[in-house]
Amino acid sequence: MINVDFELDQIGYDRDGLVPVILQDAQTNAVLTLAYANREAVALTLETGETWLYSRSRKTLWNKGATSGNRQSIVSIHRDCDQDALLYRVLPSGPACHTGSYSCFDGVIKEPAYSVLAALEALIDLRYKERPEGAYTTYLFEKGIDKILKKLGEETSEVILAAKNNDPSEIRYEAADLLYHLFVTLRQMGIPLSDVLEELSTRYERPRKNE
Repeated sequence: MINVDFELDQIGYDRDGLVPVILQDAQTNAVLTLAYANREAVALTLETGETWLYSRSRKTLWNKGATSGNRQSIVSIHRDCDQDALLYRVLPSGPACHTGSYSCFDGVIKEPAYSVLAALEALIDLRYKERPEGAYTTYLFEKGIDKILKKLGEETSEVILAAKNNDPSEIRYEAADLLYHLFVTLRQMGIPLSDVLEELSTRYERPRKNE
């Protein structure tokens, strides 16, 4: 559920019916971009759990990532002290900037290394929806859960063997394969990466004994 601390009619829209929106990565706290939204865009964001904005140049609503696949899941929305600006805390599935950069403030804010996981999730999601002929990911989805789980088990064993061999380069290679097949399994089961991250966050925030 999205954490929200306001009502739609409490927002101070400008004379054009718009409010500035700061998009922030909920995991890294990095500022991704500055955009604008009208009342309808904010309402759609609350309804769908994804980033909806208003394009001042095209004068139309747009759903972030609808074309590129670089969607953003909303964690929370907050208003500022004057109630005339909003902060969207999001979990991005890929770059936020149209240039392909992690942030529109490229050069100041660097992409965290683990953002490649979000990009991988977005690519697998695209393969799941479009099923391009000849793609290995398409093959797995077409074969179904039994084949996917078989491969997941095989890759798990490969990581174990690599560790037993004490071969760092082999572990790195096999761990990458394991992560890929885990992401395929999650997509087949309809579980987004954000749910896994939320579970990890919940565990991390639990009170620890003997501390």
